[in-house]
Amino acid sequence: MVDDVTNHELVPEHELLEEDAVESVLEEYDIERTDLPKIKRKDPALPDDASAGDVVQITRDSRTTDTAIVYRLVID
Repeated sequence: MVDDVTNHELVPEHELLEEDAVESVLEEYDIERTDLPKIKRKDPALPDDASAGDVVQITRDSRTTDTAIVYRLVID
């Protein structure tokens, strides 16, 4: 049996963004979707319903800012 890695304490929260939230992020940073760092669809930390082209918000613990939010574009 394979454990679900998303429940591990060292795996940060991965959340799919709705399209309107994606547009806000892209506008805020003045970038295109393809300018975002990439994450492969097969990454076990991704939500099961993630597909290529989706944008994922990753919320990590940070020693300097309590939490750090980063964005990744899902690719095949």
